[in-house]
Amino acid sequence: MKKGNKISRRTLLRASGVALALPYLEVMPAYGAAQTRRMVNICCTLGLYTPSWLPQQDGADYQATEYLKLIDQHRSRYTVFSGLSHEAQNGRQAHNSEITWLTSARHPGLDGFQNTISMDQAAANHIGYETRFPSIVLGTTSPQSQSYTANGVMVPAESSPAGVFKKLFLRGSAEEIRRETQSLNDGGSILDHLLEEGRRLDKQVSASDKHKLNAHFEAVRAAENQLTEVQAWTNRPKPEVGQESPVDIPDNTDLIGRIELMLNLIPLILQTDSSRVVSLMIQDHGVVPQIAGISKDQHGLSHHGQDATNIAQLKIIETEIIKRFGNLLTELQQPSLAGGSILDETAVLFGSNLGNAASHSSKQLPILVAGGGFAHGKHIANKQEQDAPLSDLFATLLQSMGLEVDAFGQGSKALHWS
Repeated sequence: MKKGNKISRRTLLRASGVALALPYLEVMPAYGAAQTRRMVNICCTLGLYTPSWLPQQDGADYQATEYLKLIDQHRSRYTVFSGLSHEAQNGRQAHNSEITWLTSARHPGLDGFQNTISMDQAAANHIGYETRFPSIVLGTTSPQSQSYTANGVMVPAESSPAGVFKKLFLRGSAEEIRRETQSLNDGGSILDHLLEEGRRLDKQVSASDKHKLNAHFEAVRAAENQLTEVQAWTNRPKPEVGQESPVDIPDNTDLIGRIELMLNLIPLILQTDSSRVVSLMIQDHGVVPQIAGISKDQHGLSHHGQDATNIAQLKIIETEIIKRFGNLLTELQQPSLAGGSILDETAVLFGSNLGNAASHSSKQLPILVAGGGFAHGKHIANKQEQDAPLSDLFATLLQSMGLEVDAFGQGSKALHWS
């Protein structure tokens, strides 16, 4: 091979149906090299108070708002967007737009609705099991998530920081590993049996039903392939980190503490290359948060009715959330193996599915993108009467992850800025 040519670390030698992975060779890109790309998506599902978030000026000379001042030391590392949204987000329930923030599917929750693949899962499918986990999906209080498979099935969120830490970094006993391996083998056997039974059923049904069955069998085959990939990681040692496992906070009223624990996991996940796609849903905890000066739950405060007392309390909560997001940006400044920072290699999407939580409006969404190698330091404002597709930004983020896509979801092109 000529000097300078590179081959993938995933290159396999194949013969007679047997595949053998190659060891690391000098001709392969170094682990953690510059071409490694990562994605983090963080959604505040109860919105962000617009007057405290959105700059009045666009371009690089915008005046930082009350919220943006909290993270202004990172201004050169992020871009604020306005005038972006998904169309037709009215659903059965007022907050149904939560489930389509990463997908852009129309009319969530109405009769006949089926969600589409979310941006993070599109990226995860592209990466596959190059990492131990194609994606990590997190939630601050429940398994609900914004991550959906190509079949429109929700990927449950992990809501226990201690559980996530154990899964990522704590190696089980020999007996636990044996049971896990056996469970995976049993899963493969069950899928084999289901496919065989399905082939028999295929001879007894109509052409229309055959089409449905074939789609179902494709999902089963995908699960079968996934089991094989998971088994390959079972006996590989987990990365060691110089931190103790976090202790779960059982009290839902400690909203900020729960958010902080989840955000603290993200740098560890990326540093150890345990996954390159992480999504966090900051959920409605439905209780009065343990924050000085707060006497109402966050959801109730988001419906402030322009009451000055309610707005003041809402801003206290959101200020604490944005401060923690700023801490994450600081942590991601740690150097990567490629010579830059982890943030340089990680596109971080931060925002909400609600533009005006008081009226449940899903227009004019608060959106920020940090890192990822993009040009930053500006407020990019869409000044058209109609919002531009947020999906166009998603296409850009997916392209930065190496996906060869021209568009995503409702969008028709990638969004470019400089």
